[in-house]
Amino acid sequence: MAIYKGIQKEVWILSLVSLINRIGAMVIPFLSIYLSESKGFTLTEIGWVMSAFGMGSIIGTWLGGKTTDRFGYYPVIIFSLLTSGIGLILLKELDGFFEIAIGFFLVTLVADMLRPPIFVAVHKYSTEENRTKSITLVRLAINLGFAFGPAVGGLLIATLGYQSLFWVDGLSCIFAMIVFALTLTMPKIVKEVAKKTKAERKSMSPYHDKSFLIFVLSLTLFGLIFIQYFSTVPLFYKEVHELNEATIGLIISSNGFVICILEMPLMHWIEKQKKYSKIKIMYFSIFLVLLSYIFLIVGMNIVLLFIGMMLLTIGEMLMFPLSNTEAMKRSSGKNQGDYMALYAMSFSVAHLVGHNLGMQTINFFGYNLTWSGMIIGLIVCYFLLKGYQIAIEKEKESTVLKTIN
Repeated sequence: MAIYKGIQKEVWILSLVSLINRIGAMVIPFLSIYLSESKGFTLTEIGWVMSAFGMGSIIGTWLGGKTTDRFGYYPVIIFSLLTSGIGLILLKELDGFFEIAIGFFLVTLVADMLRPPIFVAVHKYSTEENRTKSITLVRLAINLGFAFGPAVGGLLIATLGYQSLFWVDGLSCIFAMIVFALTLTMPKIVKEVAKKTKAERKSMSPYHDKSFLIFVLSLTLFGLIFIQYFSTVPLFYKEVHELNEATIGLIISSNGFVICILEMPLMHWIEKQKKYSKIKIMYFSIFLVLLSYIFLIVGMNIVLLFIGMMLLTIGEMLMFPLSNTEAMKRSSGKNQGDYMALYAMSFSVAHLVGHNLGMQTINFFGYNLTWSGMIIGLIVCYFLLKGYQIAIEKEKESTVLKTIN
């Protein structure tokens, strides 16, 4: 098919590894139920375990970026898949609250070290022309994995019990590692950083790139608002519109289904459009998500709620692949691992803060005021992204002036 034309085989392999890894990600969707029913944890204890999980994700993503810049993407991917696989199998043996909290923190840490090197590998095996499509293919694999994983996990629990989740999840990580090791050869690591001056090394870090930090802040805010559709919005469907669980499930599942069917053709079409820059399309995605929240406020029936979900889905399909491509472009010639780690951490922070923030806001102000707050947040998100665009345009002008002089 034309939409897949030009994508290198290495990207297909990375997508396959991501698919295997994510199909096996069965523990997380059932974590709260497992801790409640099998371990007898209170809601407070479950909340702390989830917080430990979130902190492990943030630290692991940061560490993955650092180690990728130091050792290259290949050994970090091998290490992450292997150790997280072994760790997941060992998790089933833990019993006490502190043991389990620390265990999930450590396993999530090594598991999420995988995210930056995958991005760096995709950058290496793609060109400027097909980079967005390559990223979208990996996203497609991850979404397919998330679609099948919980379904398979539910069947395993029903037939073999919760212990089987840890075995299958762990073994799938190890199997993904074996597939990766057997199909991709380890590249030579060129150690250029040591030759750089202190000032040059500083300029290669995303933490000293003010323009990129504005970009990441915009994405963090966007992610925080986006994830409400998978935590607080289902509660809104239930309590305000009195929808049953099956109907709520269908509305939420439509998001993943549409992404799997349409995201790749959409990105293929966008890559052919020359008159719209990636930044302008990201502006449009913010507008679509903002519009979806307006539909939540004015929506009086299930049709309008479904339209709201579709607006969010299209916004997601536009924002995430294009923002990923923009981050890769910005990282070119610099510490790519650090850049992609900071990019991925924006969504980890959104997950860590967003769910609880949304719940607390609803508790104090109600649904409609919360949705209004999300709309204001998206307007701020737009101006942050606009600030990033202005900053990079000034950088280009400065570079041109230096060249002339």
